[in-house]
Amino acid sequence: MAKELGTHRYRALFLSDLHLGTRGCQAHLILDMLRHVEADTIYLVGDIIDGWRLRSGWYWPQTHNDVVQKLLRKVRRGAHMVFVPGNHDEFARQFFGLTFGGIQIKRQALHTAADGKRYLVIHGDEFDMVVRHSKWLAYFGDWAYTTALFVNTHFNAVRRAIGLPYWSFSAWAKLKVKNAVNFIGSFEKELAGEARRRGVDGVVCGHIHHAVIRDIDGVTYVNTGDFVESCSLVVEHFDGRFEVMNWPAELKGLAADDNAPFEDENEDVEAEAA
Repeated sequence: MAKELGTHRYRALFLSDLHLGTRGCQAHLILDMLRHVEADTIYLVGDIIDGWRLRSGWYWPQTHNDVVQKLLRKVRRGAHMVFVPGNHDEFARQFFGLTFGGIQIKRQALHTAADGKRYLVIHGDEFDMVVRHSKWLAYFGDWAYTTALFVNTHFNAVRRAIGLPYWSFSAWAKLKVKNAVNFIGSFEKELAGEARRRGVDGVVCGHIHHAVIRDIDGVTYVNTGDFVESCSLVVEHFDGRFEVMNWPAELKGLAADDNAPFEDENEDVEAEAA
């Protein structure tokens, strides 16, 4: 976690499940993180833009556009960026092998860490049986999840009013449901098994909004989490060590207007240099 304001540089940054285009997206927090985190390589591990939600109703405030612009700016400033689409931004899967704005779009990626270990980078929805075989149920689950986030928003409004910090009611409820816990465990084993079959040392994925780094039978399983509930990301340090970060709640800018332009003191300088 960033302990002080300022720039924190890493060898690689892994982000997934931003869900731009939804009301649950923590756009101001993403922008704050992008202001303070720099990396040589950035992997966008799926569900960056929520095409499912946008099809049912357009929602795209200025802050969501600012996130896209901020990512593109990092590419212009020299970062290598790879986008591995997920099920919510599956519309981008028709562009595998192409590069847009300096961002490479790939079905999956292979990341070699500083210590020589190799990691398969994949969103992970291919290993979700509901998404693969019962898409109607996946859409229903997405609706239920959105409803839970709506409740979560009002729940935290009350907490803020009485001076309590942000707490994800929806994430807590999900982990208290036995079937959800069993699903997470099964998903993790499936991804670790796929990495083992590919002959790599580990796997980096997203999809289930549950950030963790753990060893599963000799394979390093890494999940980036999300920027809807846990507000998490994964970084690789320059010695090859991976770390889950939960961006500080105090930097969320909870009172910010979601439709107001994001103000960055470096914007003018960067615009002149572009």
